[in-house]
Amino acid sequence: MQEYLDFAASHPLLTMVWLGLASTVIYMTIMSKLTKVQIVPAQQAVLLINKQDAAVVDIRPAEEFRKGHVAGAINLPNSQLKANNLNLIEKFKDKPLVLVCETGMTTSSAGRLLTKAGFKQVFALRGGMADWRSQNLPVTKR
Repeated sequence: MQEYLDFAASHPLLTMVWLGLASTVIYMTIMSKLTKVQIVPAQQAVLLINKQDAAVVDIRPAEEFRKGHVAGAINLPNSQLKANNLNLIEKFKDKPLVLVCETGMTTSSAGRLLTKAGFKQVFALRGGMADWRSQNLPVTKR
């Protein structure tokens, strides 16, 4: 134990960085357990879409959406979602929603906004469109 204290005293910057990273990991772990948003892989998202008639909500900007998206997806950019402009998806409050972004990094925070707005079943696509494309799942530009 004394070695750790000596190291911390000798290397305060490294100690602060380590403590910051450890705090972040703990925070993210706790938040993932407390959130109602489920992160699902592409195969489970396909099952939700096909078996439970889930609506796909793409939260990327319109320019990225036009370059390619999941067939039947609704484009609701994250900026509109944060402004609480949910008119396009209001009718899906009781249906499963699969949120899609480019890499899967912003869908969890968007999902928390939707659950606070009263949406019952919110799922985030793990890996986003990048993972969807890498698995050769269908992408459309229409």
